[in-house]
Amino acid sequence: MNISKKKKTLYFSIVMIVITTITYLNHFNNSFHFDDIHTITENPNIRDLKNIPSFFKDGTTISSLAQNQTYRPVVTTSLAFDYWLGNGYNVFYFHLTSFILFLLQGILIFLFIHRILNLSLDNTYNFYVASGITLWYMIHPVMAETINYIIARSDLQSTFFVVLAFVIYQYSSIAKKYYLYLIPVAIGALAKPTAIMFAPLFLSYVLLFEEKVNFFTLFSSKSFNKTARAIVKSIPSIIFCTLLYIFHHVMTPDTFTTGSSETFNYLITQPFVIFHYFMSIFLPTNLSADTDWKALQTIWSYQYFIGLLFLSIAVYIIWITSRKEKHHPICFGLLWFFIALAPTSSLIPLAEVMNDHRMFFPYIGLALSVGWSFNLLLQYLRNKYHFRSSYLIIPILTILPIYAFATYLRNEVWDNDQSLWKDVTIKSPKNPRGLMNYGIIKMEAGEHDIAEEYFKKSLQIEPYYPFLHINLGILNNIKGNSLIAEEHFKKAIEYGGNYYNSWFYYGKFLWEKSRNEESIEKLSKSLELSPSSIETRMLLMENYLKLEDWQNLNIMASNTLEIDKNNKRVQSLLLASVEKNGALDIEEKEIINNPTPEKYFNLSFKYYQKKQYLKSISIAEKAIALNPNYAEAYNNICSAYNILGNYDKAIEACKKAIQLAPNYQLAKNNLDDILNRKNKIEYQIELLKKDNSEANYLNLSVLYYNNGLFERCIKVAEEGIIQHPNSDKLYNNICSGYNALKKWDKAIEAGKKGLTLNPDNQLLKNNFEVALKNIQQ
Repeated sequence: MNISKKKKTLYFSIVMIVITTITYLNHFNNSFHFDDIHTITENPNIRDLKNIPSFFKDGTTISSLAQNQTYRPVVTTSLAFDYWLGNGYNVFYFHLTSFILFLLQGILIFLFIHRILNLSLDNTYNFYVASGITLWYMIHPVMAETINYIIARSDLQSTFFVVLAFVIYQYSSIAKKYYLYLIPVAIGALAKPTAIMFAPLFLSYVLLFEEKVNFFTLFSSKSFNKTARAIVKSIPSIIFCTLLYIFHHVMTPDTFTTGSSETFNYLITQPFVIFHYFMSIFLPTNLSADTDWKALQTIWSYQYFIGLLFLSIAVYIIWITSRKEKHHPICFGLLWFFIALAPTSSLIPLAEVMNDHRMFFPYIGLALSVGWSFNLLLQYLRNKYHFRSSYLIIPILTILPIYAFATYLRNEVWDNDQSLWKDVTIKSPKNPRGLMNYGIIKMEAGEHDIAEEYFKKSLQIEPYYPFLHINLGILNNIKGNSLIAEEHFKKAIEYGGNYYNSWFYYGKFLWEKSRNEESIEKLSKSLELSPSSIETRMLLMENYLKLEDWQNLNIMASNTLEIDKNNKRVQSLLLASVEKNGALDIEEKEIINNPTPEKYFNLSFKYYQKKQYLKSISIAEKAIALNPNYAEAYNNICSAYNILGNYDKAIEACKKAIQLAPNYQLAKNNLDDILNRKNKIEYQIELLKKDNSEANYLNLSVLYYNNGLFERCIKVAEEGIIQHPNSDKLYNNICSGYNALKKWDKAIEAGKKGLTLNPDNQLLKNNFEVALKNIQQ
């Protein structure tokens, strides 16, 4: 039964989609990781589709981290779409759109490779070879990082559009005539500039599959016309890709850095890195999200010579496989592999000498080259030993499930930060970032000693790593070592003052310590380095709110809403700056929208801490209205009435708390304290009734003062002066009481009268000077 080519392609596409989906079925809820944080979860620009035009105008919109701000508007647009589709940071939708594109790329790869094989050798098995190569690529474990690591979709998108450009060129005469195949290249370059490698890839394709050039005679008179035609055909692509590169370079923000300046060391390391990439297609056993490979310091290293030997052999294979048309897929596949690697494995030094996701684009060529070589070997063996072709499916059905299962396991590694960074510490034990990130996981889990152990291991490898010092600061602050914590935050700024994080976390530390002015200074520097950081802006606004700096709060809130329009907290802060409402007023308004007894209780306690005792009582009563058996809320009321001197109501509230919770020791302690205070005051009042002497007035006045009842202290002293008008000591109590109430003018008035009666009263002199000093300020 003959099946049409279109149906066969459709059937393969369905099979490929099913197998690839089963392989990646466990990845759809894998969490955000690493660079996903500053490009996605902390990037306010992707939270509104209306920002899409700005992505194409401003490269800073891709990240909140200045050093990582590059021009990739297609990536940022796709992230904004995912955020909209999932109505927030629903990681499933971010994975879903990437995976759909990956499946479509698989279909394109099949069409691309199938056409190449047909151009090289007329063989009825080409369909099945192209299918096998495509399926191998799709389920290969090396692909797992690009598919799981959401921001690595830049590699996926740029690669997709490069392959699309080739397929359009191969299958559409109109696109070929009018250069329409260059449109996908432009889109791909807006996802990642590696797409401009289409130009040399295109030249290689034309030389091998259209002009059938043998590299041995590339510039000979025999092949001159063929070579010239290939170059002429490629000139539009070369010019177009050159212009794309210039455009990308112009649009890339000045803040962007590649992460390294060691060009020579990076360059001499790449031959061995490329050899590692090559070997990983066969044995992908050492894949790591963050490797501990370091740049070589000299060429006198066995890694350099192994890499050099591999490159020499590869160049030789490219050269000899260009001689016969049936070997051209091997030649082209290797050329694709090296050309696609050129942007990351040549003169541009990147922060890491290698990454798994850098293999995504090159592996299309390498899979083609290795897969076709394997096919030719099997054909040779079949012709020599005359076995049935159906036997060939046995090794394929054995090998492909192994790769698929390895990919499935790799997806599990990418499930969460715990599994990912644990894997990194095993695969890359000398990577300071990996050790630090695993330490962060342990710190967040409350396993502080284990976290410190990993931080110290990281510190031994990289003592000047600013992000490590940030986390050491956080850890020591949690453990109560504030002085040590602050030293680490200062070191983070010393070693990484160009990173906004260093300033942000020091500013956050200072905010937690209520050192608001210092916090504002550090956070302002952080904002200068990363103007789109919502975290920094929020903390600055909290500082302004605490200081009741309404003007700066208004400015910051207004500016922040231009970036993150739907941020309800910022909206409430803007309203607070207009109405001049403090932090607790805002919190109370927010609780109204979703009230719980616990929220009201916590707010009541905050009002108590701010000495707003009546407000503390009224808020605690709201907690009780929601939960009549809330013993802690009754205790808050008890404590507040105690401070206010309303002992009867305090006793009533305390007794209610103890009734609800008989073992509530804090309420028992408060009740004992209240009864003690009440008894002492009542006793002193009885003494005064029996004997209105100066001493009894003084004692009762002092008792009120010591209990924080300053107005009663003043009142008793004033009553005493009516009976004892020459008592400088009673005037001292009045002066002290007014000082406590910060009524400096009345304190001065009482002090003057008392000192007129007794200029030698030293205690009164001291209190009088306090009042004078404060009123002058």
